[in-house]
Amino acid sequence: MKQREIFWFWLPLFASWLLMTAEGPIVSASINRLPNEVIMLAAQGIVVSLSVTIESPIINLLATSTALVKDRASFLLVRRFTVHWMVLLTAVSIAIAFTPLFDLIVRTWLGTPDDVATWVRPGMQIMTLWSAAIAWRRFLQGVLIHFNQPRKMAWGTAVRLLTSGGTVIGLSLLTDLPGVVNGTTALMAGVVAEAIYATIAIRPLLQNELSETAVSDEDSLTYQDLFWFHLPLAGTAVMVLLVQPLVTFSLARLDRPTQSLAAWPVVFQIMLMARAAALALPEAVIALTKGPNSYAPIRRFSLTLAAVVGLAVTLFAFSPLARLYLFGVQDMTSEVGTLAQSSLIYFLFFPTLTVIGMWLRGVLINGRKTTAVNVAMVVNMTVTVIVLVIGLAKQWPGLPTAAVALTLAVLAEIIYLAWRAQHDLPLFATKMATRSI
Repeated sequence: MKQREIFWFWLPLFASWLLMTAEGPIVSASINRLPNEVIMLAAQGIVVSLSVTIESPIINLLATSTALVKDRASFLLVRRFTVHWMVLLTAVSIAIAFTPLFDLIVRTWLGTPDDVATWVRPGMQIMTLWSAAIAWRRFLQGVLIHFNQPRKMAWGTAVRLLTSGGTVIGLSLLTDLPGVVNGTTALMAGVVAEAIYATIAIRPLLQNELSETAVSDEDSLTYQDLFWFHLPLAGTAVMVLLVQPLVTFSLARLDRPTQSLAAWPVVFQIMLMARAAALALPEAVIALTKGPNSYAPIRRFSLTLAAVVGLAVTLFAFSPLARLYLFGVQDMTSEVGTLAQSSLIYFLFFPTLTVIGMWLRGVLINGRKTTAVNVAMVVNMTVTVIVLVIGLAKQWPGLPTAAVALTLAVLAEIIYLAWRAQHDLPLFATKMATRSI
């Protein structure tokens, strides 16, 4: 397998993630140009944190669908599984947005300041169907990737970005709605548009490879098999996305809470864009790993990608680009923008380490060792919590504390994933040993 073959398969997936990560900056840039921008940006950040936490069990439907949907029977089974999750997570969203559970979570557990919490509730109500739309399009995107159509996934993300960007800009120019209302309405419109596109894009496969008459030599997949394959991945995603509320919880209790809560969404968006290359990697690894001869070229591609990402992040942080983005594109206030810019140096190694971690995740998921991926995330979460607790006890600065916690956590996760890959996947261990010789 040649490097360019891996690159051209990975590129549309990367484009999709990069376009997706551009959505947040467009929304926050619009909010920053409206009245009461610091409060609105802080509220928007909490709405997004809670929404992605609720959706976390179905984030890895992309990997599950990529790995398991191989014929019409498996397609229908995973579709039914997806619908069950859509119903469950919508019920959870309604409970948080429309019942007293909101005050318990947002005001009591997260300790959100009252002037921010007041604007979180309408945002959560607008985002009620967010998880359902995400689940549906992740399921369909995984099918497209499995059948070697990753470009359609990228086009779907472009549709999402155009819809959400057009919505937030239009609402900002044509209405007097609060920033958080504009932002959440735009996000909701974007994911619905992408889900509709994915539904249309999958039709040719349903008429050919996934039709009732298509021949399949695959073993039948049961609901129980599907459940136990996905459960560790769901647990992993829950823990990944719990990081956002954990950081929010810490920032609300450290120095300058309102300013830190306003800066954190923008810093997180920068790190998300920097990690887009890594986030596109697991599905490429799953789809392209066909046997022992594929391990070495995929490893080489992943390590090269890690080096490129590290260089790009360093150049951004230490060049005028960071200031141009924060104060020009995002139009942040002097205090919040300076806080965000000064914290970037602490996040330098985070995207590079994420690339390596995502490569190892893809290897283990392809080998159906999803429990190992789940345990690795337990290690990640444990380190995150320990560092944040120490930071709270010693009252370290908020954003640097978050950076140290996230970086050390992903490093610990990599160490565990590498050990499990060596232990559980004989072919992987053999190839690594050959490489070292």
